[in-house]
Amino acid sequence: MNNIARLVTLVALSLVAVPGIANAQDKASCYDAAAPLTVEEQRLDDTLAPGGPAVGPELTKRAGFDDDVERFTQKLCRTFVKRQAQQTAEQAGADLWRTAVKRAQGKEQTHDVFDDRPLYWARLQMTKALRQWQPRFALDGQERAKLVQGLDWASRGIGDINFPNKKAKRIVLTGFDPFQLNGPTVRRSNPAGAAALQLDGREIDTPEGKVVVQAAVLPVLWGGFDEGIVEQFYGSAVKAKPQGFVTVSQGRPGRFDIERWAARWRGGFPDNNDLRSFGTVPNAAGWPQPATEFIETTLPFQKMIDAKTTPYPVAFNLSFCEWPVGTTPGVGPRSCRTDQPTPGAVAAVGGGGDYLSNESMYRANRVRIGMQANNVVGGHLHTPVLGQPTDPAALTDAAFELERRNIANQVVALVSAV
Repeated sequence: MNNIARLVTLVALSLVAVPGIANAQDKASCYDAAAPLTVEEQRLDDTLAPGGPAVGPELTKRAGFDDDVERFTQKLCRTFVKRQAQQTAEQAGADLWRTAVKRAQGKEQTHDVFDDRPLYWARLQMTKALRQWQPRFALDGQERAKLVQGLDWASRGIGDINFPNKKAKRIVLTGFDPFQLNGPTVRRSNPAGAAALQLDGREIDTPEGKVVVQAAVLPVLWGGFDEGIVEQFYGSAVKAKPQGFVTVSQGRPGRFDIERWAARWRGGFPDNNDLRSFGTVPNAAGWPQPATEFIETTLPFQKMIDAKTTPYPVAFNLSFCEWPVGTTPGVGPRSCRTDQPTPGAVAAVGGGGDYLSNESMYRANRVRIGMQANNVVGGHLHTPVLGQPTDPAALTDAAFELERRNIANQVVALVSAV
């Protein structure tokens, strides 16, 4: 036997001895369907009508993201080395984000390009796969959680900040996932997330020159905020020397609000995993965070109002609430006003409420102040509430799509005014 023949034989024998290297696991052995899922992931089975398609997977399919999900689940079954798993998860998340942005800013397709929901549901199918994955190597709970976070953050654009045009002004912006998805409202969309997808990497011409936006989509999860996702995005963005931070979320019916105050308080409303959190906004490990009860916007609110964007009116919201000095925070009546917070009082409600919208503004600007990025303006924009399709069994209709498009386009116009 010559040397080449001997080498071929040795390689073949090694592949037989370690069958996992030669063949991917079949899905029956690769995934454990009984593995526990989050409440969000369990909604992947929800339908609008008996016998109808599951909402999340159907929206994923309509946008063409089902191929991304399938490729990822297959690749997991071909991952045999632990050190490759993190890279596989993060790469799949980053690819999903880029695909979603490209689709949102691309040419019109059979499914509305302004729809933010396919990204949300495709991500959940991927994190579900990670929770149910049974690799051929040992994987403890902490390691699996790291894989899930790596995919999740990458699929939101958290590590994707890049400003190649050094001459353009730079804005950093976040939207949010859909929320309040229980029962028939599982089909909800979030125009703030739709706007983020429209804006990521986009170069906008304004009377004062070009503006480039880097955007991400935040989770509607108290736990995600506790992990420091807001600080990771906005704190990292400071290195790129942006001119502005804009957090965006869905707010009140029929109008945009530029919020004056962000408050250091959680009101306890349930998140997308039906979990509650009540009390002072926690710190995120590893970031400078001054203990400020209220943070005031520094966005050029009057300029944004004077831009006369359409079709919705734009207001500057002055309201806030505090726990009066000498009282126990979280107990008893709050003092709600439109003037200035009282020195020494504990924040109770910002202009944007006491939910994750308010907290996104608070956290983004707390880290901005902590990092002494004093030349960066920052604040929060609340969009009008987006309705739902008229037919309770429909995933979309023309009026719903037009309303979402109008809101997202007005966000773009208002960001241009920043």
